[in-house]
Amino acid sequence: MNTDKIHVTSEAISNIQAMQVSMDAAGFGLRFGYTSGGCSGNKYIIEFESEPDDDDLIFEFEGGVHVYVKETQMEKLKNSTIDWEETLMEAGFKIENPQAKRPCGCGESVDF
Repeated sequence: MNTDKIHVTSEAISNIQAMQVSMDAAGFGLRFGYTSGGCSGNKYIIEFESEPDDDDLIFEFEGGVHVYVKETQMEKLKNSTIDWEETLMEAGFKIENPQAKRPCGCGESVDF
């Protein structure tokens, strides 16, 4: 049995739900993944999608929030936590990923 998961904090769930309303994306899932780029080699992807792809793993959270992750990317994303952080300067998602080798200086990319 595979126990690899994606975790989403209650603060992140609340903000996902608020964004779904403000972006007229009710019922959309949150795409979580990565693509090449950034100073450390990869950049996280967090965006809304109307439906999962055939090769997605689907994680369901309270309030009907769904997170879609490509099965092929799960090895580098497994057991990651999507959180929400607000500071005086900015607000947004914060990713804690146990697969990340080191954080980058800009906070926008990751090395696996």
